[in-house]
Amino acid sequence: MMNKETVLIIGSSGHSKVIIDIFEKEGKYEIAGLIDDFRNIGEETLGYKIIGKESDLSDLNLKNPHWKLFIAIGDNWIRNKVVNRIIDKIPNIEFASAIHPSAQIAKGVKIGKGVAIMAGAIVNSNTFIGDFTIINTRASIDHDSEMRPFSSLAPNATCGGNVSVGAFSAISISATIKHGISIGSHTIIGAGSVLLKSCGDHLILYGVPAKEIRKREAGERYL
Repeated sequence: MMNKETVLIIGSSGHSKVIIDIFEKEGKYEIAGLIDDFRNIGEETLGYKIIGKESDLSDLNLKNPHWKLFIAIGDNWIRNKVVNRIIDKIPNIEFASAIHPSAQIAKGVKIGKGVAIMAGAIVNSNTFIGDFTIINTRASIDHDSEMRPFSSLAPNATCGGNVSVGAFSAISISATIKHGISIGSHTIIGAGSVLLKSCGDHLILYGVPAKEIRKREAGERYL
């Protein structure tokens, strides 16, 4: 039996609970513990202890250089900030991906680092899934599509074929994206919306069909 790799999870809230379950079911990684700046060392989430804060990572990495990290933070912009801070301190750190065994990953799919693909998700052929993206529960993205880094699909979001989701953009719960659509960066497609036309950067769109509601700034809260 092959030895499991070890992963340290950054974050300990709701999103991390889903990631813990994925790692346990996937069986590839042993979870060393959790890192959280807002909780006390020794507190637990689903049986795993908080073993430090972000400022402790350099020391932990020196003691355990083969550990990988997973950033269990649902907000795309905050996840990016945490990743950048960690890479600045530990340039050679490696990041794990978490892929639920029930997810369907088709032939020709390329998956980056730090990716979360959750239960019942579908990624169809020849699709590119960029670094630190999230494909949530029962979300799907069809053939020849791409998700740029730090983008996300919420539960039950549906993307047709040849769709491009820009960096930091978020497709909200049960939104539907028509085939051939391109979505810019830092754009939010609202829950239950149906997007029938390509759209640009820094936008919020809602409705059936989805229409631009207003502009948004990078990092503006959406969850």
